[in-house]
Amino acid sequence: MSLQGREVILGVGGGISAYKSADLLRRLQELGLQISVVPTRASLNFVGKATWEALSHRPVNENLWNNISDVAHIKSAQIADAIIVAPTTADLLAKFAHGIADDLLTNIFIASSAPKILIPAMHTEMWENAATVNNVQTLRERGILVIEPDTGRLTGDDVGSGRYPEVTRLISEISNFLNLRSDLLGRKILVSAGGTREAIDPVRFIANRSTGKQGYAIAIAARNRGAEVVLISANVTLPDPAGIEIIKVESADQMSKALSDNFSGCEILVMAAAVADAKPATIASQKIPKSQYGAIDLVENADILKSLTTQKAKQIIIAFAAETGEGALERAKAKVISKGADLLYLNDVSEGAIFGQDVTQGWIVNFSGDVSKFETAGKDTLADELLNRALLKLS
Repeated sequence: MSLQGREVILGVGGGISAYKSADLLRRLQELGLQISVVPTRASLNFVGKATWEALSHRPVNENLWNNISDVAHIKSAQIADAIIVAPTTADLLAKFAHGIADDLLTNIFIASSAPKILIPAMHTEMWENAATVNNVQTLRERGILVIEPDTGRLTGDDVGSGRYPEVTRLISEISNFLNLRSDLLGRKILVSAGGTREAIDPVRFIANRSTGKQGYAIAIAARNRGAEVVLISANVTLPDPAGIEIIKVESADQMSKALSDNFSGCEILVMAAAVADAKPATIASQKIPKSQYGAIDLVENADILKSLTTQKAKQIIIAFAAETGEGALERAKAKVISKGADLLYLNDVSEGAIFGQDVTQGWIVNFSGDVSKFETAGKDTLADELLNRALLKLS
């Protein structure tokens, strides 16, 4: 399963171990997930709303009857890519198993078709009670993941099964159940996207057809695999993806500075942006009258990619090339060497192909000149393939 939107609801039940879910929340955020916390009213006796708002950076609502016109339980259920409830009390297990919806969390749970994960934590006597055992079996038969609690010290002097599991095991089981890839966890990735604009006068500029879709797909894929992502975005109208630091630029000079400022801290650089090769030698301070608009003197822009490759330490650098006509592949092979990139993705953009589309096709060329064909597929598929290859080289 792909969690493209990465929206996860973390329900918090009214058990003493509710405080442990604060650590779980942080660990889920480190995987790139965007977390909305929905506590039960009983859980607020153990951990207050202010704590969840501070940790999640989002408002927290526990009251089904707030803002009725917003129909919060349905909206939340529709946008959730997964629902995790930790701790899940015996009371919540019973409600989930029997379809009881008497507060915001249980209403969201029943209204959602997203994958669901329950993390029970309670005293041994409650966990081993016949009703609880039957409820857990029922929920598992419905495809819900119910994670076995740990055995150990409980409240007071009690020892037995029912302890809130260690967060490391929870992350492993959650990742496996949701098929989350976290192989870029802790990695820093720098991505450029879009197309630069070079001003002619206050009204006109030189630009290109790049929409930024491929660069944004790469940034989102990297975030989804746990990376810390900085996205240099040039004149893109796509929505800002959550969980990614975005630096907006317009010209090649601005992009060059933003990339230079962030390059030393990254491990993978993906230069998906289309940078203008040239710019006007001078920028008119006033709009040039049509009668004087005959010719524009151009000067070459600095080669941003080549400049960065001369500075690289252990970074893996992926370049892009848009070509037309015969000899495109040979030009791409020469370019990957001249630029000093580790990989280059070539696509043929004859007659406007690829630009603005959700699919792509082309060739992946490495520094040794080896070429592999990338058959027509979504730009998100290409994003993961390029990241796979970069990670392999990085390792």
